[in-house]
Amino acid sequence: MNQKEKKLRAAAVVEALKKIYPIPVCALESGGDPWRLLVMGRLSAQCTDARVNIVCRELFARFPDAAAMAAADLAEVEAIVRPCGLYHTKAQNIIDASRMLLTEYGGEMPHDMDELLRFPGVGRKIANLLRGDLFGLPAIVADTHCIRICGRLGFYPQSEKDPVRVEKTLTNLVEPAEQSDLCHRLVQFGRDVCSARAPKCTECPLYALCDMGGAKIKATT
Repeated sequence: MNQKEKKLRAAAVVEALKKIYPIPVCALESGGDPWRLLVMGRLSAQCTDARVNIVCRELFARFPDAAAMAAADLAEVEAIVRPCGLYHTKAQNIIDASRMLLTEYGGEMPHDMDELLRFPGVGRKIANLLRGDLFGLPAIVADTHCIRICGRLGFYPQSEKDPVRVEKTLTNLVEPAEQSDLCHRLVQFGRDVCSARAPKCTECPLYALCDMGGAKIKATT
């Protein structure tokens, strides 16, 4: 496919997923709280969203806000977040990020990409999650679901696994206003239909748009 054909397919995918998932939902149950989403985003690295949600019920009951986390005992935080893996680093990161949010930003989450990337443990994936969910900005969250599914859809080779390159590619294909919601829908779709090991291709509503289904979406003049 050329670039025009890819944009047409991307638009078709966006519309199809809107019909399947009319209300896009973030898999991390932060309740719309910026600090909690920051913490949960950090804990989600190499961990399932479902486990993060479970762990954070206890974590937020003990440390309900950035001030409480900033004053937390590292060992106590480590013990709670241990099921999320990499718990030494993650615990230190969320404590340090909480302190930074309070001391440098007065408790208000910044929206600028470069500012967000200053927070300990925050990469482009988390920064885009925050920008899209909190501020309604164009944002491609290149998580495992997004990378896998969009590769199968033919937007780049399926061998492509680099999140930054995937983000750049999809940013050029998906309309800015649709980017954040599309990524949430892709997570839902990846769990329901297009799983990593056993995609339900014969039941897939996107089969006609997918390279695995032999899609032939051509640009029209």
